[in-house]
Amino acid sequence: MAGIGPLTQDWEPVVIRKKAPTAAAKKDEKVVNAARRAGAEIESVKKSNAGTNRAASSSTSLNTRKLDEETENLAHDRVPTELKKAIMHARMEKKLTQAQLAQLINEKPQIIQEYESGKAIPNQQIIGKLERALGAKLRGKK
Repeated sequence: MAGIGPLTQDWEPVVIRKKAPTAAAKKDEKVVNAARRAGAEIESVKKSNAGTNRAASSSTSLNTRKLDEETENLAHDRVPTELKKAIMHARMEKKLTQAQLAQLINEKPQIIQEYESGKAIPNQQIIGKLERALGAKLRGKK
């Protein structure tokens, strides 16, 4: 093993430093320190939204005022009782479980459960898939 030298490891410490302050920050700091030495009164102002992506507080107060003045009760439409009963009845006639029906229409079983419990927000595409899979009319007049 004449060609291989001794195995050594580099054990020198690696020092990671924070980024040095920019020239503008140094200049501002120098000006403030010079003013302090001269005995001038220093007034600092804290910027509350500095460095954030928030809008000015005036637009926020307008939005909250509009919401406070709003008297209408806003809510999403839910599945009507007739529809959820029709889905359950048609599924039972085909002797399908919720999971099997979900697999037939390529949706999650949770979707079928939400429709049958009345918690889902009606989606016409899903209702159309259910009508085709169950062979029953679920929308409109019977």
